[in-house]
Amino acid sequence: MTTVSTVITVEEQAKKAKKAAKTLGILTTEEKNQALLTVADALEKDYQSIITANLIDLKNGEEKGFEQAFMDRLSLNKDRIFDFAEGLRQVAELPDPIGDVMSGWTLENGLKVEEVRVPLGVIGMIYEARPNVTADAAGLALKSGNSIVLKGGSSALNSNKAIVEIIHRALALTSIPKEAVQFIDSIDREATQQLFTMKEHIDVLIPRGGASLINAVVENATVPVLETGVGNCHIYVDRVADVEKAIEILINAKTDRPAVCNAAETLIVHEEWLKKNHSLLADALQKNGITLHGDEAAASLLPDVQPATESDWANEYLSLDLAVKTVSNLEEAIDHIDEYGTKHSEAIITENSDTAKKFMQLVDAAALYHNASTRFTDGGALGFGAEIGISTQKLHARGPMGLPALTTRKYLMSGNGQVR
Repeated sequence: MTTVSTVITVEEQAKKAKKAAKTLGILTTEEKNQALLTVADALEKDYQSIITANLIDLKNGEEKGFEQAFMDRLSLNKDRIFDFAEGLRQVAELPDPIGDVMSGWTLENGLKVEEVRVPLGVIGMIYEARPNVTADAAGLALKSGNSIVLKGGSSALNSNKAIVEIIHRALALTSIPKEAVQFIDSIDREATQQLFTMKEHIDVLIPRGGASLINAVVENATVPVLETGVGNCHIYVDRVADVEKAIEILINAKTDRPAVCNAAETLIVHEEWLKKNHSLLADALQKNGITLHGDEAAASLLPDVQPATESDWANEYLSLDLAVKTVSNLEEAIDHIDEYGTKHSEAIITENSDTAKKFMQLVDAAALYHNASTRFTDGGALGFGAEIGISTQKLHARGPMGLPALTTRKYLMSGNGQVR
């Protein structure tokens, strides 16, 4: 049950963030960039304190029996900390969207109209065991002129607190008030629920994590939600796919980082291609330690295939497990994706450009690939710098959400006494 003190504390933090957003909205690009560079330097300088805090979280995770994929997302080391510090520097180098004139025109009566990008205001960020999100989200919010209220999962509490403490110390040396980054350190689940309904202080909620978290936010929030989705991503290997290309892409999409949302979870393979190339495919899968869950056709050609159940087709494994579905044509592949996909990232491997074009036109997803790995659905990989999440919805923003996704627009009218 939520305590009165928890409610008051969360609301006060949201109020401080809203007040700080007013200051952020009028800062220059140079002031914001300098603040991000200062934070990046501080994170690298004090990285050991983050690692020390992270070790406590990892120990707690081991005692609670967290799965390996979860522990991988939770784990930090010097390289990972330096990576998200470098991500802040990349964000500082990106064009500032605030103040961009998106369009403009003059009415017949002489009234001048401009459509201008402006910050959203205050972002509420709810996320699970990814402490790097703390730095990434704060950096993107600040560069786009937004304050942010962070609510990370309890499993990463110590890591997140250490990161935010460094951010606050660094911001104290800059033009950005430290109140622009708020961190709710309560382990009370109801503190998260409190964020859901504070639409007088929070302008948008962004959930980032598993299906249960995202669904809880979408179904219960009265604050507008920018929905990020789970990634049940598919690789469709067409009848005329190049065998070396197909296998290399599949192995990369499955094994590069199995615990991330853009990793492949299902191989959809044309039955003719599989009959011709099953030996090469089997060798590659076994070499990389991939466990298969397949239909009868796949089991008849590939070794050690566990019978796939309905849950396998829908599962985001986040591990070295892979579902295998055989089809006889493109339409069957698209039907399977339509039924089980999460509108995240889907790929087709084929040397037939017409087939690829049809796949790209008909499959409904935020990111579609022809002859490339789904692992590129990432803000950094696509040149956005750090991302705040991958949106799988259709309104406002879709795909990797960089700076422009954290803005809205104002219409500014300038006249000379016009009346209607």
